Amino acid sequence: MVWLHQYHVIGRKWPDKKNPVPDLLFMKIFSPNKIIAKSRFWYFLKKTQKLKNSKGEIISIEEIFEKNNKKIKNYGIWLRYESKSGVNNMFKEYRDVTINSAVEQMYFELAGRQRARWNSIIILRVEELTAKECIRPQVKQFHNSRIKFPFTHSVQRDDIVHPLNFYKATRPRTSIKI
Repeated sequence: MVWLHQYHVIGRKWPDKKNPVPDLLFMKIFSPNKIIAKSRFWYFLKKTQKLKNSKGEIISIEEIFEKNNKKIKNYGIWLRYESKSGVNNMFKEYRDVTINSAVEQMYFELAGRQRARWNSIIILRVEELTAKECIRPQVKQFHNSRIKFPFTHSVQRDDIVHPLNFYKATRPRTSIKI
C-alpha cells in the first residue's frame, strides 16, 4: 500500500490595490494527505516567492492519479536534501509501476542510506525515463528482454480438495531439490 500521494496545488497572493489579479502559482507535491500538501506548498512558496500563508490563499488542491499503472516504468528523480554535512543535490533512478511508488522507494532509500528525514528532502523534478536514458546499472539490468528468474519456492497442492479434509498426516514440502 502506497502511503504517498501526488497533489496538484494551486494558490495565489491575496488581491490588493496594486495587483487586483495576482498570478496563479502551482506545484506538484508528494505527501501523505491534503493537509500536509498544503503545508508543504506554503513552505516552498515562503522560500521561493517570499509569500506567507497569511498573505495568500489556496485555490484548489487535487490528487493526481496515474492512468496506466499496470506496466512497469523507469523513473528519474532529481532531489535536494539536507544532511549533517550540508545540502546535497542528487539524481536517483527507480523502476516501479507508479510514480508514487517510485518516490516512496526514494524516501525509504534516503532514510536508510543517508539518514535523511522526510521533511529535509525536496523533490525538484520527477520524470519517466526510456531504457536508453537510464544510467544506473541497478535499473539497466532489468532491461534485458530474455531475463529469467529462478523458481525457488513452490507449494504442491492436491488437485481436488475435499471440504472436510483440512489436516494432512504429512507436512507439505515447499522447497525444490536441485
